[in-house]
Amino acid sequence: MPRTVHLAVYDTLADWETGHTTAWLARSGFTVKTVGPVADKPVTTIGGMRIVPDLSLEDLRPEDSALLLLPGADLWDTSDDLAPFAAAARRFLDAGVAVAAICGATAGLAREGLLDDRAHTSAISFYLAATGYKGGEHYVDADAVTDEGVDGVGDLITAGPTEPVAFAREVLGNMGAFDGTKLDAWYRLFHDSDPAAYEELNADEEAS
Repeated sequence: MPRTVHLAVYDTLADWETGHTTAWLARSGFTVKTVGPVADKPVTTIGGMRIVPDLSLEDLRPEDSALLLLPGADLWDTSDDLAPFAAAARRFLDAGVAVAAICGATAGLAREGLLDDRAHTSAISFYLAATGYKGGEHYVDADAVTDEGVDGVGDLITAGPTEPVAFAREVLGNMGAFDGTKLDAWYRLFHDSDPAAYEELNADEEAS
């Protein structure tokens, strides 16, 4: 499996939603590359940060990637500008490559029909219902949800905007960044501020 993860970046991107995910994937040996509408053309996040994409969406290929990360953004709900990113998610899933979407990106996947027959979550059920999608019966009221692909279809991870840590937990587990014990310790540290979890997470380093 490639060790490169692709993070979609676009104007109005929600800064806080993928920080844990990308930081800890990078610390676990993955290379994180940004994908924008146009390579080398800066995008501006909700927080006003400017990001210069590493490559353009048209150059993104599933076979070069372990995961496509789709953050939320105002544009998911105010225009069709980000629809090509949802179409890219379809190509990834069809190629057996995982996709992870949080916040407004889940609505983009819903409009693309990618949540019609797969377990998923989002901000709240009626937020997705407003898209007119057909997957309401598969909505799960949870912090984050992983639907494992079958028959060569990629895994799909979804979460709502207030759950960046739970979202990261699902992604890190799916990518094999941590084993079960370490993953639980990581989650307890960053979600619950459990001081004992810090020692568990860093036990191997301290022993060496």
